[in-house]
Amino acid sequence: MFKIVPKFILLLMLVLPASVLLSNRASLVADAEEDTVEDVLEGEEIEDEEEDEEDDEDGQIETEEEGGGGAGEEKTAAAKTGEEEAEEEDEQEQLKAAEDVETTLLFTKNADKEIPVNKLIQILVGFTNNGKQNYMVENIHASLRYPQDFSYYIQNFTSREYNTLIEPGKEATLEYIFQASESLALRPFGFVMELHYKDAEGNPFMDAVFNDTVQFIEQDEGLDTETFFLYVFLVALVVLLVVGAQQLVVSLGKKRKVAKPVVETGTQNHTDIDYDWIPKENIAVKKSPSPRKSPRRRTAKRATGSGDE
Repeated sequence: MFKIVPKFILLLMLVLPASVLLSNRASLVADAEEDTVEDVLEGEEIEDEEEDEEDDEDGQIETEEEGGGGAGEEKTAAAKTGEEEAEEEDEQEQLKAAEDVETTLLFTKNADKEIPVNKLIQILVGFTNNGKQNYMVENIHASLRYPQDFSYYIQNFTSREYNTLIEPGKEATLEYIFQASESLALRPFGFVMELHYKDAEGNPFMDAVFNDTVQFIEQDEGLDTETFFLYVFLVALVVLLVVGAQQLVVSLGKKRKVAKPVVETGTQNHTDIDYDWIPKENIAVKKSPSPRKSPRRRTAKRATGSGDE
């Protein structure tokens, strides 16, 4: 088992740096997106300045032309200006909310001025019909605007279609969900939510249910992925150093003993032999030899025996 541990630690040391590099790459991509947003904002500021300069130049040119032109040109310019103002007033009247409609807004999981990035944000919009005619709720559209000038769009979120009919005296709750990019973190933006609906005659209405400056924040979730892999890498490195030091100490401090050749000596000591397992009748008991008789005596006995007969 101790042979597998160094290999496993080596594998961790090879894999963890790659994971850290991938995490750094993701953070670089997020920084690039944030730089893109900053460039957009800077470009908008430059465009504002250029447009202001062009407006000043146009105003000077028009002043010169008015000073040198006739009364007919003045009347034509006045007529055009009156028509443009009338069109703007008509558009503003169409974008107003209905007087007999009441709307409310609620951020379910966060404050209305602080929006976390990389998380789904749920917003509930209440629609109450206090009038005597039906209203058709069409959609809700949300967008980010330049904080200093809400007429400049920075980002449009997905428009949510409803097409819900609200009868007189009824109310409905509309859900809108969106997610902000990480590149928007720690920056103020103008956040606008527009509710579009029509009455029974088809007249369009628009109600800005939310129109304020918000701050996008990053929620602290404790230990992020990059920090976790960094700690794991450090722990693996320390364990590898400890195992290497242990192996070095063991290899230097261990004395190798020379093994002596084993010589078979047999059973030289009879006291070490166990005779209990051998049957007693098979054990040959060593006894003293009987005295040998002389052959001459045997011959004499034989002769005596034959004479007696």
